[in-house]
Amino acid sequence: MDMTGEERISAPRDAVWAALNDPEVLKDCIPGCTRLEWTSPTTLDAVVTVKFGFMSMAFSGVITLSNMNPPESYTISGEGKGGLAGYAKGGADVRLVEDGDETILHYAIVADVSGKIASLGSKLVQSGANRIASRFFSDFTAAANAKAAA
Repeated sequence: MDMTGEERISAPRDAVWAALNDPEVLKDCIPGCTRLEWTSPTTLDAVVTVKFGFMSMAFSGVITLSNMNPPESYTISGEGKGGLAGYAKGGADVRLVEDGDETILHYAIVADVSGKIASLGSKLVQSGANRIASRFFSDFTAAANAKAAA
């Protein structure tokens, strides 16, 4: 499953970068995230419950940041285990481009799932992933704007 796109955020790049690296902001923006905490300068532990169709699945895993180029870009990689629900693995290249007083967040996401979650079918999984991404970016844009205004 691949997704690419961009989001325009009405905040300066430094504020968007700060929000992208604030686990409380991210926890509030990631649908179903109940835990997100730093375990090292580039690693976070996460617990996320996702709902695909009629199934809710909890995943726990590790998120790693690499290719750090503050405040311009980084790569996010993650792996999550959901017990019988399956396994999710993926990553995203994130790039922030200044555009006047705003920031354009470019992303390229690659994800792979296995187990029961994969048995739901690629269209249902893709639809659910698109819904989660849409909600994340909506919430994140609002949070980054609020952080910049503070």
